[in-house]
Amino acid sequence: MPLILGLLGSPLPRGNTALLLERALAGAADTGCTVERVNVPLLTFEPCMEILHCMNAPECAQIDDMTPYYERVAEADGIVIATPVMTMGVPGKLKGFIDRFQVFYWAKYGRNEPLVPIERKKQRHGLLLSISGLSLDRTPNVFDGVRATTTAFFDIIDVTPGEELLVDDMDGKRDLARFPALLEEAYAMGRRVGERACGGSGETGTVSG
Repeated sequence: MPLILGLLGSPLPRGNTALLLERALAGAADTGCTVERVNVPLLTFEPCMEILHCMNAPECAQIDDMTPYYERVAEADGIVIATPVMTMGVPGKLKGFIDRFQVFYWAKYGRNEPLVPIERKKQRHGLLLSISGLSLDRTPNVFDGVRATTTAFFDIIDVTPGEELLVDDMDGKRDLARFPALLEEAYAMGRRVGERACGGSGETGTVSG
């Protein structure tokens, strides 16, 4: 079955960001896709050390918890990124995860040997789910950093950017369980990612992670 990979950037495995991701992956699973959640903050890895081994080879010289995810991301038929805004950007552990994909950058832009066949990019769609404590009324550009990083990541790994669910004023909302309409929106967006990947088979997929 096609695979939808969900990357959780929040250090809270049961927090508001995780709740959005859970609903999005449920939507994708209901189209028949296999879904896998990756709790990025729980992985043990170092940031990119600029060894530059990947300039000339399709792998990273740093061997750690990141190692299996290069292949997993290449295999995925859709990517969901769920992250809070921290200091106007992506949290450190998720940013470190993304930065390690220089492996894909050098393959695509340095050697013209992309690790994902170009014809698969049309099938591979991305979804961004993000929350911010600040309100858009107070800080209109609060999501700009997260959006810029996500857009660059999707380009590097050959995922077509898709929908975004950006939830502001979490300092006021506090608990997304009290906002079922937002959870339904996350579910619907995840379902659309699954339909693009799976063709909407209607069979229930599997969940891991």
